[in-house]
Amino acid sequence: MRSPSHSANSWIAQYIALGITWGCSFIFIKLGLEFLTPVGVAFGGVALGALTLVTYARIRKIALPREVKTWAHLTFPAMTLNVIPGYLFPVAEQSVTSILAGIINAVTPLMTLLAMMLVFRSEKITKAQVSGLLLGFIGVLTLLGAWRGLGDNPIYAVLALLLSVACYGISFPYSRKFILPIGLKPEAAAATQLVIAAFILLPFYLIDGVAQDKYRPGPVFAMLALGIFGRGFAYIWNFQIMAAAGSAIASSVTYVTPMVAVIVGVIFLGEGVSWYEPVGGAIVLLGAAIAQGRIKLSRS
Repeated sequence: MRSPSHSANSWIAQYIALGITWGCSFIFIKLGLEFLTPVGVAFGGVALGALTLVTYARIRKIALPREVKTWAHLTFPAMTLNVIPGYLFPVAEQSVTSILAGIINAVTPLMTLLAMMLVFRSEKITKAQVSGLLLGFIGVLTLLGAWRGLGDNPIYAVLALLLSVACYGISFPYSRKFILPIGLKPEAAAATQLVIAAFILLPFYLIDGVAQDKYRPGPVFAMLALGIFGRGFAYIWNFQIMAAAGSAIASSVTYVTPMVAVIVGVIFLGEGVSWYEPVGGAIVLLGAAIAQGRIKLSRS
């Protein structure tokens, strides 16, 4: 049997790897849009991820589920983790920076908590949760520069990003409640989820998936990385973290992704950062920490 310390160290390594991988996903999406449409980016990511994980599962002799009920349950996270955000993020990134997309992704823990409070939990709402959610809302307004009327960011792009993280927020507690009790291996659950998403997106890709027939190495490699790691192995790590630490902790990986998104966006795309974007992101993360009980409110 593995020692607790070894298990903890493995979990931390997966958490960091997941944060870095998903943090880089926003620049991968931006590069993929050079030759693919938003639906092409969405399909390319999940198709490559599905191919990667199905192959990995076969090598490890891990069988995919056969029960129709299990596939039906996995259709929900396929939609809320892959199909809808997979399409809406590239739609938004046609008009906003990968940095803004990465920072707004930090709202995921608050969306997860809100879903747990309203749909998946029976406990009373605490003062800390309300305070954290309100602070997070202020953070969202700050990072968008709401006093400037959203600046150069189109309202449709902002709404697309917020709807995407709302989908993420719902998917984490749903998976915790309905997927994990089934007892599937993380590899089987992640592979099946991606296969479902790929089949859903395939008709749309065939209709309008390629923007232009120009395949520069950089964007092509970005899509390979997005699919194999961001939509592939990352979901194994995600399921394993949820099983070990719960949906709220798993969703808090977005504490890492905004920092990674900012760094790679500045270095590799030369994107600019307004002062209020990281400040707003920090307020959002502080609100999430308070809501989740990581930072205790003083009692008067």
